[in-house]
Amino acid sequence: MAQITMNRRSFLAAAAATALVPTAAAFAEEAPAGGDYDIVVVGMGGAGMCAALAASEAGVEKIVILEKNAMEGGNTIFASSGMNASETTYQKDQGIEDSTDLFISETIAGGHNWNNVDLVTQMCEGSAAAIDWLAEHGLVLDNITTTGGMSVPRCHRPTDGSAVGAAYVPTIAQAVVDAGIEVVYNCRATQLVVDESGAVTGVVCEDGTQYNAKAVILTSGGFGSNKDMVKMYRPDLETFVSTNAASITGDGMVMAQHAGANLIQMSQIQIHPTVFADGSLVAEGVRGGGGILVNNAGDRFTNEMGTRDVVSSAEMSQPDGKVWVVYDQTVYDNNKACAKYENKEMSVKADDLAGLADTLGIPADELQATVDTYNQSVDGAEDPFGRTTGFVSKLETAPFYAIAVYPGIHHCMGGIYVDGDSQALTIEGNKIAGLFAAGEVTGGIHGSNRIGGNAVCDITVMGINAGQKAAAAIA
Repeated sequence: MAQITMNRRSFLAAAAATALVPTAAAFAEEAPAGGDYDIVVVGMGGAGMCAALAASEAGVEKIVILEKNAMEGGNTIFASSGMNASETTYQKDQGIEDSTDLFISETIAGGHNWNNVDLVTQMCEGSAAAIDWLAEHGLVLDNITTTGGMSVPRCHRPTDGSAVGAAYVPTIAQAVVDAGIEVVYNCRATQLVVDESGAVTGVVCEDGTQYNAKAVILTSGGFGSNKDMVKMYRPDLETFVSTNAASITGDGMVMAQHAGANLIQMSQIQIHPTVFADGSLVAEGVRGGGGILVNNAGDRFTNEMGTRDVVSSAEMSQPDGKVWVVYDQTVYDNNKACAKYENKEMSVKADDLAGLADTLGIPADELQATVDTYNQSVDGAEDPFGRTTGFVSKLETAPFYAIAVYPGIHHCMGGIYVDGDSQALTIEGNKIAGLFAAGEVTGGIHGSNRIGGNAVCDITVMGINAGQKAAAAIA
C-alpha cells in the first residue's frame, strides 16, 4: 500500500488556517465543565451517528455527540448515489448476482491499489450486515443501481430511488434520539485532552468547555471546504468549487495530529465529475440510470461509468470546458433526485432532442447522432467508449433534460491512520489509547480514488465498528 505521511511541522503550518484554540492545558483552570462521559463522539454525520448508536447498543450509557453545526448531517446529508454493499438480502431477492470478493477487488482497482487492503476487506465484508442494521433502524435501501467502477448493481438507495443522504440523516438521527444519546449542537471541538501517558481523555470546545471521556471517536469529516488546506496539498485544485458542507474544514485531522496521530495520503482529493456551478452534486445514479455526457459539439467523449478520476479528467480536456449530462423522462422517473434538479432550476428541458440542442447551443444533428449511437449500444452494439454498465433503457422518452456540470472537490481520501479497530495510530504504528476515528476523517480505505457509493458504506460499516471497538476498550 502506498502512503503519503505528513511531517508534523508541515501539517501544523497547513492547519493554522483552521484558527484552533490553544492546547487543552491552557483551559485547565478556567474551562467550564461539559461533564464526564464514557464516550464523546465528535461530529454528527453518518459515521458519528452510527458510532454512537453502536456504542449504545454495546451497553455504553453515557455518550455525547458534539456537533459543530446547529443541526446534524455534515456531508452525509448531501450523499446522493447510495450505499454500496455486496451479497445483500435485497440483491438476492432481486436476482442480482454479486460477491464480496468482487466488491473488494473493484474497490481496490478503483483506488489504483493505494488502498489499505485490510480496511477495504473489513468494509466490504461488513456491508451486507450494515444494510440490515440500517433497516432495523428504519432506513430501507432496497432500490439498487450501478455506479462508476462497479460491474454489477450494488448501490443501495431508498425504495423510491431518491438521494440516500436525505433519508439517511433524519432516520438515523431519530434512532439516536430514541436511544437517549445526548447531543450538543453549535459545539465546535478544537482540541483533544491528552494525559501524561499519551492517552486521549477528553475534548475541549471552542468556547472552552471540556468534555471528559474514557474514549473519543472522531467523525468530523475531511477538509474539502478548507481552502488553505486544499491549496497546500493540492494547489492545482485551488479554484475548484466544492461539494462539501461549509463546516468540513479538517478540524478532526488537526486535533488528531496534535495528539500524535499519523496522517496519510493527504494529497489524495477526489474530484467529482458532475457538479453544478453552485457546488450541488448531480447524482451518479443519473448516469448509472442511463444518462450520458456530451460536450459543446454534442459528442460523447468518455465512458460515463468509468471511475470519477477518469471521467473528471476527460471533462477537463473538453473544448471550452463545457459539458452536459443528458437524460430523458425514463431516467428522470427512475431517479427521484431529478425532480429536485428541476425544482432548483439546475436542469433545462425540451420536448425533443432538437429543442434541447437549441437551448444548449450545440448542433442538433450531432446530438441526435450521438444519442442514436448510444441507443444502439443499449441494444447490444459495442459502445465506442467501452461502456458496459448503466444501459437501463434507450434515451428516447420525451421530454429530454440536460444539466451543465463541472469537476468539483468532493472527497478527501487521506486522513487519520487507523487500524482494524478504528483506533488512531502514531507514525510508528502504535495505538493511541482512547482515540478512535471513522469516516472521511480517516485515510487509507479509498486509495487515490473513491468509488461512488463507497462513502456511505464506509461511514456505516466503520462507524459501527468504531462504536463497538470503543465500547469494548472501555468495558
